[in-house]
Amino acid sequence: MQTNQIFLLFCGVLLALGLAAFFMARAKATRTRASGTAMYAQPDQYAWFSVLITAGPAVLVSAVGAFAMLLLGAEIPTLYLLASSLAIAAIGLLLGLKQVRPDFHARQAIERVIQGILAAAAMVSIITTLGILLSIVFEAVRFFQMQSFWEFITGTIWNPGASFLAAAGRGDEAGSAAQFGSVPLFVGTFIITLIAMMVAIPVGLFSAIYMAEFAPDRIRTLAKPVLEVLAGIPTVVYGFFAAITVAPIVVDIAGVLGLDASYSNALAPGLVMGIMIIPFISSLSDDVITAVPDSMRQGSLALGMTKAETIKSVVLPASLPGIISASLLAVSRALGETMIVVMAAGMRPNLTANPLEDMTTVTVRIVAALTGDQEFESAETLSAFALGLVLFVVTLALNMVSVIMIRRFREKYRSNNL
Repeated sequence: MQTNQIFLLFCGVLLALGLAAFFMARAKATRTRASGTAMYAQPDQYAWFSVLITAGPAVLVSAVGAFAMLLLGAEIPTLYLLASSLAIAAIGLLLGLKQVRPDFHARQAIERVIQGILAAAAMVSIITTLGILLSIVFEAVRFFQMQSFWEFITGTIWNPGASFLAAAGRGDEAGSAAQFGSVPLFVGTFIITLIAMMVAIPVGLFSAIYMAEFAPDRIRTLAKPVLEVLAGIPTVVYGFFAAITVAPIVVDIAGVLGLDASYSNALAPGLVMGIMIIPFISSLSDDVITAVPDSMRQGSLALGMTKAETIKSVVLPASLPGIISASLLAVSRALGETMIVVMAAGMRPNLTANPLEDMTTVTVRIVAALTGDQEFESAETLSAFALGLVLFVVTLALNMVSVIMIRRFREKYRSNNL
């Protein structure tokens, strides 16, 4: 019998056991309750508890076995694994029926199971984050054993050269001449992100204020979905738009003003990235502004303030923590963008503050370092993990700053209301 047939048979038998547990437990609880005995839970609650104790351990054992086979390489016969899971399900069915008694709190037991499932889901995200961090840290440590950490942080030249030959036992001179100064990469990242935020925050915030405070319902119903469509456009399409349309326009405008601009300039991807990020700020800010109680607006207007003054002095301060969160989320999105920068700004590490010149970002260099046929043990490849670690720290610092700012604004707003 093939594996997929065995799996289908397992699912069918487990479903049958679950249905049997549900109806048998409910029937038993109904009979007990009909006899006049007071019970702590409803018959359906006993039934669902029986289903959980029947199917839950069986599914858990199967998942653990599959994990051991796929990721750890354990040799476990599929038939034996699924048969043992069904045996556990049968035992769970008997235990579930045995627990159908007046003094058993089935409702509380179900809530504890659900709470455990939710806690496990939360732990998955935490463990995943720790796994990502540890995998980056271990490889970054290997890179810093080859290159100086201080030179990596403060160096102004990024030139891996032929450092990949050193890992193959050749080209020691080329490997030692490689320079891994990350300053040009982070400068390019921050400049392009700053340009994007200068476009996204004003436009996104103003559009959110208009849709939440001024737009009629028919316009809001049409405008908000159309605006959110921008978030669903693939970044490669934005990259085409930046490289083919926006970059030549920037060069033409710079020529009219007497400035020299490269067709692979940083201004074009920054502008297009800002357009891409507008829905993040607009949608979240709109939800936050709409959530401000209408009684606050009515009270402000009753005191003689105009609608514009109400928005400025009442609505925006009340929604400021959410607006800050939306802006920081947009900044994180801009810091991690790659495709638009590759297609419109190029891949040359260029330490300059002129947005009309070409430059690149950290994420672009990470992609470049991890693609191609270079040796994985080389400093150039491992530099991707060092860049990723520093970018992770920068993003974490931004999130911590946002949390502190949100708490201060909330405390200030609460104290002003008091």
